[in-house]
Amino acid sequence: MKKLVTAAALAACAPLAAAQTPAKPQPLPTKEAAKPAPAGPLATVNGVAIPRQRAEMIAQQRIAQGAADSEQLRAMIREELINRELILQEANRSGFAKRADVQQEAEFVRQSVIVQAYLRDWVRQHPVTDAEVQKEYERAKQQTGTTEYRARHILVGSEDEAKKLLAELRGGAKFEDLAARHSLDEGTRMRGGDLDWSVPATFDREFANAMVKLEKGATTSAPVRTRFGFHIIRLDDVRPVNFPPLAQVRPQIEQRLVQQKVETLVREMRAKAKIE
Repeated sequence: MKKLVTAAALAACAPLAAAQTPAKPQPLPTKEAAKPAPAGPLATVNGVAIPRQRAEMIAQQRIAQGAADSEQLRAMIREELINRELILQEANRSGFAKRADVQQEAEFVRQSVIVQAYLRDWVRQHPVTDAEVQKEYERAKQQTGTTEYRARHILVGSEDEAKKLLAELRGGAKFEDLAARHSLDEGTRMRGGDLDWSVPATFDREFANAMVKLEKGATTSAPVRTRFGFHIIRLDDVRPVNFPPLAQVRPQIEQRLVQQKVETLVREMRAKAKIE
């Protein structure tokens, strides 16, 4: 059975930041220690200058990905850019760069760079506010509820088949065995139908309504129909939801809200555009 995830993801508890001892004051750098930024191009290849800013852009990308800023990194980037320029010059000389498929791919890359840069700038000008984060956190918390459930189910294609399996359960058949043999849910079938710990909002409404009405250890007395088919549900356990504090899930919430803002922006653009 496919789950419809509508609640905020529950992240693992973040470790407390270690206490830091005050650092000893460091002397101010002298004029001799200050190194002026290098001037001119990074390199010149067959008369073509490679801008130093290009190397800096790549360095910042690598550092953002976890690389350490070092002379070795910057030397490696310099060699990379020289090699790229050499290959580009050869591609231009041989006419390869004028091929239609290469031109199409280059145009697509150009569009991607512009679109991503525009959206980054737009997001900077329309940041997610603390109030928006708090509102989304409260919405997710309310939707999640206060209780989560551990249930099993057997999913079959017809009501008659579900009723037949219910009769076998009443006759003493083991739920896990029937799930392994008959359930159409490949994700849970070999686990005896185990759906793990979940909140009701994770499931289809019909399934959730039937599940929350069960006593612990009880099985639905009649098949439960959803868009996936017919279910037999057994509730194994319940427990209070351990909802994470806002500080712990703020990055995920902010990321989701940024995505929603961008999606809204694109919808508004489409509504104003003439698309044929």
